[in-house]
Amino acid sequence: MAIRRITLADIVFGQPLPWDVFSTPSSPHPLIEKGRVAAPGQLERLLDAGLYAEAGSAPSLLQHLNQVNRRLEHILLSLRDQNSADHALRQLAQELIGIVERDQDIVLAAIFLNQIAGAYAVRHCTEAAIIVCIIARAMRKTDPEIALVTAAAMTMNVGMVRQADLYQGRDNALSGEERAAIRRHPSDSVDMLRWAGIHDDAWLELVLLHHENDDGSGYPQGRLGDEISQNAKLIGLADRYCAFVSARNYRRSLLPPVALGKLACDKEMPVDPAVVAHFSYEIGPYPPGTLVRLENGEIGVVSRRPDAAGVLRVHVLRGADGGTLPLAEMRLTCEQDCEVAEALHEDQARVRFTMQHIWGELASL
Repeated sequence: MAIRRITLADIVFGQPLPWDVFSTPSSPHPLIEKGRVAAPGQLERLLDAGLYAEAGSAPSLLQHLNQVNRRLEHILLSLRDQNSADHALRQLAQELIGIVERDQDIVLAAIFLNQIAGAYAVRHCTEAAIIVCIIARAMRKTDPEIALVTAAAMTMNVGMVRQADLYQGRDNALSGEERAAIRRHPSDSVDMLRWAGIHDDAWLELVLLHHENDDGSGYPQGRLGDEISQNAKLIGLADRYCAFVSARNYRRSLLPPVALGKLACDKEMPVDPAVVAHFSYEIGPYPPGTLVRLENGEIGVVSRRPDAAGVLRVHVLRGADGGTLPLAEMRLTCEQDCEVAEALHEDQARVRFTMQHIWGELASL
């Protein structure tokens, strides 16, 4: 039996272990038997010393992404009971960066195809952190800076993480007290993070300022212009964009080209034009996972962002006559007759597929 060392990335807390766990590669008897449910805090010190399990296939990118999100959910929902969350949160941020770097298109598609499982409030933070990571890398920020903004995005809403799902499910207006709690949540988040052992002032400042606007209309402090760092503006834009493309009880999700346009032209919430320009280039109007109708009437899903030659890749799933097609890949350019005509909601596209069909084993669940 082949043995490998396991890490936190292999563990899904609250789920039965899929293998026996050994304290050394040569141990004759398991330390923890297959099928036992691992609880947070039970394995961390043992993992540092070294734990081993039967070697198997590594989790797919999509599986790993969901593992990270579930672990983030546990940490954020129990943050009041912790006083040393710094290491665990930084490790999660590094894991998320690694996932994004494995394949940016797949993680973007996971956002637009709703393939990240978990409570909305935490899923939203993970999705915003993915966007932040992609844009920060495109802006040539340093590795430590990317790690910092990713960690801040993952924790930006911890001050209202329990209330957010309640607000998400509402189809009526919020009360004055609820609106005040929303405007207070950056400060509450900073207080909770400090309580949990986060003392990095740069991290805490990004959490505090991610809802501030250049003209002073933001919250909680009404900061102006240069008083708000570019990284805080980046997190704020990612937060806003991911909120646009998420459905609410009272509205559908905004289609990606509409969300991008609203991000760039929202007069009520002034934004940093340099950061928005990177959104337009790196995410674009038709990011991977966008369902589209082509000008020739065919319907498909965008699989890759434009390459250096401006070629957009789309898997065509339904013919112009309405018939389901084999999963054949098309290459589209502006010079061809079959450009993208419009983005579609799922009920308009009427196609069924899995991410694995389009992106292969990296996108298996």
